[in-house]
Amino acid sequence: MHFAYPQIQKVEQVIDSCVKKDNFNGAVLVAQNGKTELLTYTGLSNRHYNISFSDETRFHIFSLTKTFTAALIMQLYEKGKINLDAPISTYYPEYKGEAAKKATIRNLLTYSSGRDNKDISSPELIHQAYDNTIWNLDDFITTFLSEKLVDKPGTKFSYNNGDFILLGKIIEKIYNKPFEEVLKEQILIPLHMQNTGFLHHNDIIRNIDEGYSADPSDPFALHMPTNSYIDNFYSAGAMYSTPKDLLIFDQAIFNSVLFKKKTLETMITADPKLEDTALGFWVYPKKFGAVNTLFAERQGEGYGHSANWVHLVDKNLTVIILSNTKDIKYLNKMREKLISAYYGQ
Repeated sequence: MHFAYPQIQKVEQVIDSCVKKDNFNGAVLVAQNGKTELLTYTGLSNRHYNISFSDETRFHIFSLTKTFTAALIMQLYEKGKINLDAPISTYYPEYKGEAAKKATIRNLLTYSSGRDNKDISSPELIHQAYDNTIWNLDDFITTFLSEKLVDKPGTKFSYNNGDFILLGKIIEKIYNKPFEEVLKEQILIPLHMQNTGFLHHNDIIRNIDEGYSADPSDPFALHMPTNSYIDNFYSAGAMYSTPKDLLIFDQAIFNSVLFKKKTLETMITADPKLEDTALGFWVYPKKFGAVNTLFAERQGEGYGHSANWVHLVDKNLTVIILSNTKDIKYLNKMREKLISAYYGQ
């Protein structure tokens, strides 16, 4: 019998309740020291063809992509190829936004560039940026990410995609290769993450999940969200993966495989003035009953898909929740219940 069996039973009870009461569909993974103690799939990956979730399913992970982008930046930082406190224009001299010489790489990593976030400033502009048109990257940056500053860089947290799209462009400039190629060469191939990749709207990806949105009054009344051009999310949200692959990535970051421990410490040092934002994660102290921990988290959501990744830094506990029926607010509550159950709180 596994030493953790009683606590895993309690975690399973939480998952069962989420399935029965709230129509949770998706995957939950719990791993201690990189060893999977629980991996469970529940519900349907595709409702048109009645296909269940399984180890074969690839999930849209949306903004979990941002941590891959941050990891690529940290590798460049460790090699001395990027200065986190240098302005955008150092690496991307063609950039025309007012932030060019005023906002730094660190500001981009912490959503504090101070730019006017035109791409998400109204429902109409969100549709233009992400739903209605397939954009060339440079045109997207010129059209949506080159506005004036509305805040002094480094002073205010303002969550957005644009800062990480600009980081993706900077990665391309430094490597002189497409972001997708760099991602494969630096992370996916070395870590053997064979079920993880970068999406284009016209790709045929075997076993990829469909996303569904629920009626606010009835979690069992689902519908298909509207069209999106996933390419436009780029280095801020265009990836897919699996729970097993995400655990590989989790362990490669927190066990200093992708970069050294000192680099990791820089990555997970949060700025309390910027809502506990670290570089690719949010990191802050947290309590589960009598259990104190350092909580690192990353979330992703879009078009019926949601993803939640938690790593308890001091305990090397990893929790990954991926769903195609629940939103991120729900997964945030669900993870609290799962971790509390795991620790018997």
